[in-house]
Amino acid sequence: MSAERRRGVDLRRRAVDLPERMDADDADPEMLARTYARFEQVNAILSGRSGVHRREIDPRARHGRIRVLDIGCGGGDIARYVARRLRRDGIRAEVVGADIDPRAVRWASDADDDGLVRWRCASSAQLVSEGEQFDVVLSNHVLHHLTSAQLAGLLDDSARLTAPGGIAVHSDIARSRTAYALFDALTRPIAGTLLKSSFIREDGLISIRRSYTAAELAAEAPPSQWRVQRGFPSRLLLVHEGHVI
Repeated sequence: MSAERRRGVDLRRRAVDLPERMDADDADPEMLARTYARFEQVNAILSGRSGVHRREIDPRARHGRIRVLDIGCGGGDIARYVARRLRRDGIRAEVVGADIDPRAVRWASDADDDGLVRWRCASSAQLVSEGEQFDVVLSNHVLHHLTSAQLAGLLDDSARLTAPGGIAVHSDIARSRTAYALFDALTRPIAGTLLKSSFIREDGLISIRRSYTAAELAAEAPPSQWRVQRGFPSRLLLVHEGHVI
Protein backbone atom coordinates (compact mmCIF):
# COMPACT_ATOMS: atom_id res chain seq x y z
CA MET A 1 0.00 0.00 0.00
CA SER A 2 1.34 3.44 -0.93
CA ALA A 3 2.28 6.06 1.67
CA GLU A 4 -0.58 8.26 0.42
CA ARG A 5 -3.14 5.48 0.87
CA ARG A 6 -1.83 4.75 4.36
CA ARG A 7 -2.37 8.43 5.26
CA GLY A 8 -5.89 8.26 3.86
CA VAL A 9 -5.05 10.19 0.68
CA ASP A 10 -6.55 8.60 -2.42
CA LEU A 11 -5.04 9.92 -5.65
CA ARG A 12 -6.82 7.51 -7.96
CA ARG A 13 -9.53 10.07 -8.76
CA ARG A 14 -10.01 13.83 -8.52
CA ALA A 15 -11.08 15.09 -5.09
CA VAL A 16 -13.51 17.56 -6.64
CA ASP A 17 -15.55 17.94 -3.45
CA LEU A 18 -12.55 18.91 -1.32
CA PRO A 19 -12.48 22.74 -1.06
CA GLU A 20 -9.34 24.85 -0.76
CA ARG A 21 -9.36 27.14 2.27
CA MET A 22 -8.20 30.26 0.41
CA ASP A 23 -11.25 30.09 -1.88
CA ALA A 24 -13.66 30.54 1.02
CA ASP A 25 -15.47 33.87 1.22
CA ASP A 26 -14.50 34.11 4.89
CA ALA A 27 -10.83 33.15 4.42
CA ASP A 28 -8.61 34.90 6.96
CA PRO A 29 -7.47 38.11 5.20
CA GLU A 30 -3.98 38.09 6.75
CA MET A 31 -3.37 34.48 5.77
CA LEU A 32 -4.70 35.24 2.32
CA ALA A 33 -2.32 38.19 1.95
CA ARG A 34 0.64 36.05 3.06
CA THR A 35 -0.41 33.40 0.55
CA TYR A 36 -0.48 35.89 -2.33
CA ALA A 37 2.90 37.26 -1.20
CA ARG A 38 4.50 33.79 -1.23
CA PHE A 39 3.12 32.72 -4.62
CA GLU A 40 6.03 34.37 -6.43
CA GLN A 41 8.63 32.17 -4.72
CA VAL A 42 6.54 29.03 -5.11
CA ASN A 43 5.67 29.65 -8.75
CA ALA A 44 9.28 30.47 -9.61
CA ILE A 45 10.00 26.82 -8.83
CA LEU A 46 6.80 25.00 -9.77
CA SER A 47 4.87 26.91 -12.46
CA GLY A 48 7.17 26.49 -15.46
CA ARG A 49 6.65 30.20 -16.20
CA SER A 50 10.04 30.77 -17.83
CA GLY A 51 9.53 27.94 -20.31
CA VAL A 52 6.11 29.21 -21.37
CA HIS A 53 7.53 32.71 -21.77
CA ARG A 54 10.47 31.48 -23.85
CA ARG A 55 8.41 29.19 -26.10
CA GLU A 56 5.19 31.16 -26.55
CA ILE A 57 5.61 34.82 -25.62
CA ASP A 58 9.11 35.66 -26.87
CA PRO A 59 8.50 34.52 -30.49
CA ARG A 60 5.28 36.51 -30.76
CA ALA A 61 6.83 39.56 -29.12
CA ARG A 62 9.35 39.84 -31.96
CA HIS A 63 6.59 40.91 -34.36
CA GLY A 64 5.72 44.12 -32.53
CA ARG A 65 3.40 45.12 -29.74
CA ILE A 66 1.97 42.13 -27.89
CA ARG A 67 -1.08 41.71 -25.65
CA VAL A 68 -0.99 39.07 -22.89
CA LEU A 69 -3.85 37.99 -20.61
CA ASP A 70 -3.46 36.11 -17.33
CA ILE A 71 -6.86 34.59 -16.42
CA GLY A 72 -7.44 33.88 -12.73
CA CYS A 73 -4.33 35.87 -11.90
CA GLY A 74 -4.61 35.50 -8.12
CA GLY A 75 -1.86 37.53 -6.48
CA GLY A 76 -0.62 38.58 -9.92
CA ASP A 77 2.92 37.19 -9.77
CA ILE A 78 2.76 35.54 -13.22
CA ALA A 79 1.41 38.70 -14.88
CA ARG A 80 4.10 40.82 -13.18
CA TYR A 81 6.78 38.33 -14.23
CA VAL A 82 5.68 38.51 -17.87
CA ALA A 83 5.45 42.30 -17.82
CA ARG A 84 8.91 42.70 -16.26
CA ARG A 85 10.53 40.39 -18.80
CA LEU A 86 8.90 42.17 -21.72
CA ARG A 87 9.96 45.57 -20.39
CA ARG A 88 13.49 44.31 -19.80
CA ASP A 89 13.64 43.16 -23.43
CA GLY A 90 12.34 46.48 -24.71
CA ILE A 91 9.09 44.97 -26.00
CA ARG A 92 5.98 47.15 -26.30
CA ALA A 93 3.28 45.20 -24.50
CA GLU A 94 0.00 45.32 -22.66
CA VAL A 95 -0.32 42.71 -19.91
CA VAL A 96 -3.74 42.22 -18.31
CA GLY A 97 -4.32 40.28 -15.08
CA ALA A 98 -7.94 39.27 -14.55
CA ASP A 99 -9.62 37.52 -11.63
CA ILE A 100 -13.21 37.26 -10.42
CA ASP A 101 -12.12 37.58 -6.77
CA PRO A 102 -11.88 41.27 -5.81
CA ARG A 103 -9.56 40.36 -2.91
CA ALA A 104 -6.99 39.01 -5.36
CA VAL A 105 -7.29 41.96 -7.72
CA ARG A 106 -6.84 44.48 -4.90
CA TRP A 107 -3.75 42.70 -3.61
CA ALA A 108 -2.23 42.29 -7.07
CA SER A 109 -2.81 45.95 -7.90
CA ASP A 110 -1.25 47.10 -4.63
CA ALA A 111 1.78 44.87 -5.21
CA ASP A 112 2.36 46.24 -8.74
CA ASP A 113 4.60 49.13 -7.68
CA ASP A 114 5.67 49.89 -11.27
CA GLY A 115 2.16 49.81 -12.71
CA LEU A 116 3.22 47.35 -15.41
CA VAL A 117 -0.03 45.38 -15.50
CA ARG A 118 -3.64 46.40 -16.13
CA TRP A 119 -5.72 44.68 -13.46
CA ARG A 120 -9.33 43.67 -14.06
CA CYS A 121 -11.91 42.20 -11.70
CA ALA A 122 -13.59 40.32 -14.53
CA SER A 123 -14.38 36.84 -15.77
CA SER A 124 -13.22 35.40 -19.08
CA ALA A 125 -16.86 35.59 -20.27
CA GLN A 126 -16.97 39.31 -19.51
CA LEU A 127 -13.79 39.90 -21.50
CA VAL A 128 -15.30 37.99 -24.43
CA SER A 129 -18.43 40.15 -24.25
CA GLU A 130 -16.20 43.23 -24.45
CA GLY A 131 -14.65 41.96 -27.68
CA GLU A 132 -11.16 41.58 -26.18
CA GLN A 133 -8.48 39.55 -27.95
CA PHE A 134 -4.92 38.73 -26.97
CA ASP A 135 -1.82 37.31 -28.59
CA VAL A 136 -1.21 35.09 -25.54
CA VAL A 137 -3.83 33.88 -23.05
CA LEU A 138 -2.44 32.27 -19.90
CA SER A 139 -3.61 30.73 -16.68
CA ASN A 140 -1.70 29.06 -13.87
CA HIS A 141 -3.23 26.67 -11.33
CA VAL A 142 -6.78 27.57 -12.36
CA LEU A 143 -8.11 24.43 -14.07
CA HIS A 144 -8.27 22.26 -10.95
CA HIS A 145 -10.56 24.80 -9.26
CA LEU A 146 -13.26 24.36 -11.90
CA THR A 147 -16.23 22.06 -12.39
CA SER A 148 -16.57 20.35 -15.78
CA ALA A 149 -19.09 22.99 -16.89
CA GLN A 150 -16.84 25.83 -15.73
CA LEU A 151 -13.85 24.28 -17.50
CA ALA A 152 -15.83 24.00 -20.75
CA GLY A 153 -16.80 27.66 -20.43
CA LEU A 154 -13.23 28.75 -19.77
CA LEU A 155 -11.91 26.85 -22.78
CA ASP A 156 -14.59 28.30 -25.06
CA ASP A 157 -13.86 31.80 -23.76
CA SER A 158 -10.11 31.29 -24.11
CA ALA A 159 -10.45 30.26 -27.75
CA ARG A 160 -12.54 33.38 -28.42
CA LEU A 161 -10.03 35.58 -26.60
CA THR A 162 -7.09 34.24 -28.62
CA ALA A 163 -6.24 36.45 -31.58
CA PRO A 164 -5.40 34.95 -34.99
CA GLY A 165 -1.90 33.51 -34.76
CA GLY A 166 -2.04 33.71 -30.97
CA ILE A 167 -2.00 30.97 -28.37
CA ALA A 168 -3.74 30.01 -25.14
CA VAL A 169 -1.81 28.02 -22.54
CA HIS A 170 -3.45 26.81 -19.33
CA SER A 171 -0.83 25.40 -16.96
CA ASP A 172 -1.68 23.22 -13.98
CA ILE A 173 -0.44 20.41 -11.79
CA ALA A 174 -0.56 16.81 -12.97
CA ARG A 175 -2.10 14.65 -10.26
CA SER A 176 0.20 11.80 -9.26
CA ARG A 177 1.81 10.20 -6.25
CA THR A 178 5.11 11.74 -7.36
CA ALA A 179 3.66 15.27 -7.43
CA TYR A 180 2.03 14.82 -4.04
CA ALA A 181 5.15 13.38 -2.42
CA LEU A 182 7.42 16.03 -3.98
CA PHE A 183 5.28 18.97 -2.85
CA ASP A 184 4.92 17.43 0.60
CA ALA A 185 8.70 16.97 0.90
CA LEU A 186 9.56 20.44 -0.41
CA THR A 187 7.10 22.35 1.75
CA ARG A 188 7.30 20.42 5.00
CA PRO A 189 10.68 21.92 6.12
CA ILE A 190 9.49 25.50 5.47
CA ALA A 191 5.92 25.12 6.73
CA GLY A 192 6.81 26.89 9.97
CA THR A 193 8.99 29.59 8.40
CA LEU A 194 8.50 30.83 4.81
CA LEU A 195 5.00 29.35 4.50
CA LYS A 196 3.90 30.07 8.07
CA SER A 197 0.40 31.54 8.43
CA SER A 198 -0.37 31.02 4.74
CA PHE A 199 -2.62 28.57 2.90
CA ILE A 200 0.11 27.37 0.54
CA ARG A 201 1.05 24.01 2.04
CA GLU A 202 -2.43 22.82 3.00
CA ASP A 203 -4.13 24.11 -0.15
CA GLY A 204 -1.25 22.98 -2.34
CA LEU A 205 -1.73 19.37 -1.27
CA ILE A 206 -5.47 19.73 -1.83
CA SER A 207 -4.79 21.24 -5.27
CA ILE A 208 -2.87 18.16 -6.32
CA ARG A 209 -5.73 15.94 -5.18
CA ARG A 210 -8.19 18.09 -7.19
CA SER A 211 -6.01 18.18 -10.32
CA TYR A 212 -6.26 16.19 -13.53
CA THR A 213 -4.14 13.47 -15.03
CA ALA A 214 -3.18 13.98 -18.68
CA ALA A 215 -5.79 11.46 -19.81
CA GLU A 216 -8.55 13.09 -17.74
CA LEU A 217 -7.77 16.55 -19.05
CA ALA A 218 -7.63 15.33 -22.65
CA ALA A 219 -11.07 13.76 -22.18
CA GLU A 220 -12.51 17.10 -20.96
CA ALA A 221 -11.03 19.34 -23.68
CA PRO A 222 -12.37 19.46 -27.27
CA PRO A 223 -9.67 17.52 -29.19
CA SER A 224 -10.19 19.53 -32.36
CA GLN A 225 -9.16 22.73 -30.57
CA TRP A 226 -6.95 21.76 -27.63
CA ARG A 227 -3.96 19.53 -26.98
CA VAL A 228 -2.42 18.37 -23.71
CA GLN A 229 1.32 18.61 -23.19
CA ARG A 230 3.35 17.32 -20.26
CA GLY A 231 5.84 19.61 -18.54
CA PHE A 232 8.35 19.44 -15.71
CA PRO A 233 7.93 19.09 -12.80
CA SER A 234 4.56 17.29 -12.84
CA ARG A 235 2.97 19.90 -15.11
CA LEU A 236 0.13 19.73 -17.61
CA LEU A 237 -0.25 22.34 -20.34
CA LEU A 238 -3.56 22.65 -22.18
CA VAL A 239 -2.82 24.47 -25.43
CA HIS A 240 -4.97 26.13 -28.11
CA GLU A 241 -3.52 27.91 -31.16
CA GLY A 242 -5.52 30.65 -32.84
CA HIS A 243 -5.99 30.17 -36.56
CA VAL A 244 -4.17 32.58 -38.84
CA ILE A 245 -6.59 34.46 -41.08
